[in-house]
Amino acid sequence: MTELAIGIAAGLAAIGGAIGVAIIVKAVIEGTARQPEQRGTLQTLMFIGAPLAEAVPIIAIVIAFLLFFMG
Repeated sequence: MTELAIGIAAGLAAIGGAIGVAIIVKAVIEGTARQPEQRGTLQTLMFIGAPLAEAVPIIAIVIAFLLFFMG
C-alpha cells in the first residue's frame, strides 16, 4: 500500500510541475504576442521561473523515492 501512495505522490508532483511550466510558457507566448519588443525580457523571466516551478515537484519526487528505498 505504501508503494501505491508513493507512486501517486510522485505522479501528482510530476503533473503539477508540468502544469506550472505550461502556465508560465503560455503567459510568455501571450506577452510576446502583445509586445514583441519585450521578447528577450519575457524569455529571461521564463527561464528563471520555469526551474522554480519545477523545483518543488523534483523535491517531492526525491522525497517519494527516499521513502520508497529507505522506508
